Amino acid sequence: MSDSVPKIDRNPTRNVAIGRLVIGNGNPIAVQSMCATKTANIDATVAQIKDLEAAGADIVRIAVDNRREAEALQSIREQTVVNLSVDLQENYRLAEAVAPYVDKLRYNPGHLYHHERRKPWQDKVRYIAGVAADNDCALRVGVNCGSMDPAKADKYGPEDSTSPMLASALDHCRVLDEIGFQRYCVSLKDSDPAKVVEVNRRFAEKRPDVPLHLGVTEAGLPPEGVIKTRIAFEQLVSRGIGDTIRVSLTVPNNRKGEEIEAGRTILSDIVAGRVRTVVDYGKDTLNIIACPSCSRVENEAFIELAQDVRAMSAYANQHAVTIAVMGCRVNGPGETDDADLGLWCAPTFVNLKRGERSIGAYPYNQILERLKQELDTIIAERG
Repeated sequence: MSDSVPKIDRNPTRNVAIGRLVIGNGNPIAVQSMCATKTANIDATVAQIKDLEAAGADIVRIAVDNRREAEALQSIREQTVVNLSVDLQENYRLAEAVAPYVDKLRYNPGHLYHHERRKPWQDKVRYIAGVAADNDCALRVGVNCGSMDPAKADKYGPEDSTSPMLASALDHCRVLDEIGFQRYCVSLKDSDPAKVVEVNRRFAEKRPDVPLHLGVTEAGLPPEGVIKTRIAFEQLVSRGIGDTIRVSLTVPNNRKGEEIEAGRTILSDIVAGRVRTVVDYGKDTLNIIACPSCSRVENEAFIELAQDVRAMSAYANQHAVTIAVMGCRVNGPGETDDADLGLWCAPTFVNLKRGERSIGAYPYNQILERLKQELDTIIAERG
């Protein structure tokens, strides 16, 4: 890692054990996925779990929505060794049937209203937490934009979709804390990466002690689904937010391992500073970002240029200036807007921007000199 890439300081979340794995408290960010098979189809589910484990999954989640699927879990557990999480879907009462065979229970606060409607949701949470404690399981409070607590949604109105998610998560954390159950993490998911960033940042400010599971729900087909997820993860993980992740892609069952591969690639790129969005690391030093090389790069000189920019600007390392170097017209124009200085590379020239303002287009052999002039100007203006 170069000196220009900031070290990522993780949020001081607490330890949460999930089977043989521990997330939070600076432990490596765990990568997980979810089976797309019908849980009652034991052979298919076991095969997919093993495929995901072979791809490097730290946790594999399966869904249970009825007694038949719950009964299949014992056989599935006997044939697998990976850390298993179960999604209770809409029937929270199945917790007692499945907990002996898994390492984590996931419930959705919005789904607690679908059964025993007159019973307070707080009582349902106490029941789930009690089952988890009795069976050595962790919990995930999985808040989803598409299935909100109706009371919270009505309070904030349709124009504000993140505040009810945040309020719901904080309420459930409070109940779990009151009963002394600390072995839980939280997820707040939306299909809009910007909303995922917003709501998780807000939650982390309120509860920096609670480990977060990150994901963009309904991310869609690759490569677009990977890009949407990358946008959210870059903005959050770079700020130390996130203890386990899931990349949700629309792929055939035999390609589910791509979710694990995408997640690990994104994490590796963030740690190495190879990001595609302008990330504010909160540091008072030079910040150079460059998108990974890919098939969209229109001139391989882009890679060398990024290295040259880093070397040229080393003298400004103690100035809080962000320089973004993008390799194509797809990422370049928009994703350099938030940088102090942005370069996006065309086949025969490089576009130079200062914020959202275009300065001009320059040949590859002239861009470094012109970039240095703008960098010196910014440093002088800031005193």
